[in-house]
Amino acid sequence: MPREKSYIYPTVLVFKTSNRSNAKTKMKVYKGKNIDEVIEGLENNKLPGVPAKAEVLELGVGKSFVESYKLKYNL
Repeated sequence: MPREKSYIYPTVLVFKTSNRSNAKTKMKVYKGKNIDEVIEGLENNKLPGVPAKAEVLELGVGKSFVESYKLKYNL
């Protein structure tokens, strides 16, 4: 049985572009991937827009995380 691709809640990823102290903090919102697919993509370095040497700061599911991470990381 194939998995259905209609996801209700977005998956939010906050990361730094590298492990340097002056690295930019960025946020990606995935509306078509669940959290398992995002974690698997991070492990295999296959997420578009996220460099292989990125340092993951936070990962959450839901619209409320978008606003809270914007405030927390000044994005």
